[in-house]
Amino acid sequence: MRAVIQRVSRASVTIEGKIKAEIGQGFLILLGVCDEDSSEDVEWLVKKIANLRVFNDDNGVMNRSILEIGGNCLIVSQFTLFASYKKGNRPSWFRAGSHEHSIPLYESFCQQLSEAIGKTVGTGEFGADMKVELINDGPVTICMDTKNKE
Repeated sequence: MRAVIQRVSRASVTIEGKIKAEIGQGFLILLGVCDEDSSEDVEWLVKKIANLRVFNDDNGVMNRSILEIGGNCLIVSQFTLFASYKKGNRPSWFRAGSHEHSIPLYESFCQQLSEAIGKTVGTGEFGADMKVELINDGPVTICMDTKNKE
């Protein structure tokens, strides 16, 4: 499971011209799932993100988590995080998980993160053509891969 976590001042996702979800301060999370991922990957990633200390404290030091600031999360499925670009110039997506495998893990991730932060998370729509807008605060962008926990 791969995630790109962006600290944002605000973010939104629009589908077919209608805003599906929008948040203020918090995280925009782009989430990719592969067929090797499991519920253990979901649990590890949720815990890491909920406790990630990248929000400023009173001294301007990145020392607070999303829990401590009462921030929001917007989660967007992103199969392209598993692009293979080794051959030629057109990426292939053979490492991206199948819909049958990925959708339940994506939904589980959204539910568990919602429980972890104590509020409903915003979501995109799995497989939809989405327009994502954000104001990256910092900028702060962190990439995580559950297969590279070290």
